[in-house]
Amino acid sequence: MKTSKTELFETTPVTRAVIALVVPTVISQIITVIYNMADTFFIGQVGDPNQVAAASLCLPLFLVTTGLANLFGIGGASLISRSLGIGDTDKARKTSAFCIWTSAAVALLYGVGIFAIHRTILPLVGADEYTYDFCNSYLFWTLTVGAIPTVLNAALAHLVRAEGYSGQASFGVALGGGLNILLDPVFIFGFHLEVTGAAIATMLSNLIATLYFVVLILGKREKFHLSLNPRHYSVSDGIPKEVLLVGLPSSIMNVMGIFSNITLNKLLVNYSNAAVAGIGIAKKIDMLAFAIANGLSQGVIPLIGYNFSAKNIGRMRSAIKVTLILSLVVTTVGAILLFTCAGPLVRAFINDAETVRYGSMFQRIICITGPFTAITTVIISIFQSVGQKGKPLVLSMLRKGGLDVPFMFLLDSLAGVNAIAWATPIADCGAMLVGILLFVPLWRKMEKE
Repeated sequence: MKTSKTELFETTPVTRAVIALVVPTVISQIITVIYNMADTFFIGQVGDPNQVAAASLCLPLFLVTTGLANLFGIGGASLISRSLGIGDTDKARKTSAFCIWTSAAVALLYGVGIFAIHRTILPLVGADEYTYDFCNSYLFWTLTVGAIPTVLNAALAHLVRAEGYSGQASFGVALGGGLNILLDPVFIFGFHLEVTGAAIATMLSNLIATLYFVVLILGKREKFHLSLNPRHYSVSDGIPKEVLLVGLPSSIMNVMGIFSNITLNKLLVNYSNAAVAGIGIAKKIDMLAFAIANGLSQGVIPLIGYNFSAKNIGRMRSAIKVTLILSLVVTTVGAILLFTCAGPLVRAFINDAETVRYGSMFQRIICITGPFTAITTVIISIFQSVGQKGKPLVLSMLRKGGLDVPFMFLLDSLAGVNAIAWATPIADCGAMLVGILLFVPLWRKMEKE
């Protein structure tokens, strides 16, 4: 007998199925961005550009946790949905246990590692005498103490979504984001902890969201194929290879994004901390457009993977078409709004004239990448859904690090601080063109089938 979640993958009209999966995912992504923006907003109300700059400098190291969550979450979600498509529930269960316990162990090692080398790594990411102590405190609470719940929160959301429970997955992410927004002013202003308070709020909100997912999985263990039981942990049947290779492109995208952000901050810090703070605010705002594109592409992974495994190619192609159209429409509208409202949006974060000037200029440049990013992320998710490894990896590396970093140095040498941010749209446009060239053969093959 088919469950309601099986019907969602197999018989529900495609547009309705896509919307059912992606809308909760997009909402959770937006809330995640809002709570990241809230961190910057509340820190900005302290009125100290150095504390805003410190949060921006720590962002690349914090984003490693997103890379780890994507490595095990997206890789695991793809394999779980493909396993369920052919009825192999035992492999789905083993895959979930592998992803959960391995991601927790790796997160622990990362958090301890950051604490051990913070004196070396903080100057490398751009911390100076004015921002070092702020950075050190922020990383202690978000990574040394909070790495495990931060990674597990996001990874578990991907795994729950693979079962078709997109709403519950998105609620967990939204729970963490909402709590962070509520706790930020309490710790920053109520306890007078400033940037340290923002870090503690982030750690606690991720911990509570992780506990929600644990309770959800335990409460639905009769319906779920996910398992928290260490006895189901397995490295057999090619599970580690499938999970890691499929999840690697999304993880690499984060790692390369970190490399890109560090490079950008190191170039901008030569001009002023206000420039670093400005690009940090602009990137937080622009994350809204990326969150929408990312939510649309990640939300549809279970539907594409399930139907690919079940050989229902027509339904798979229809899902891809609907997702691409939705992504382009929404991100184009978002780019227009962010471009026209750049000044007021940046000013809402901090009332510092130089920071607002830099932030507004940077935002108007980087927000135009929205439609390019939408196409690239959907193509990457399609390749991940069907278990392809090399092509999404190439696209991820081109998008971040492969193209933008060389252009940052080139544009800095040619035109200075006013031109550096143009490296982002150049890289995203280049990655999109390569993605289309890689995707066309797969689309033609699907047409024949």
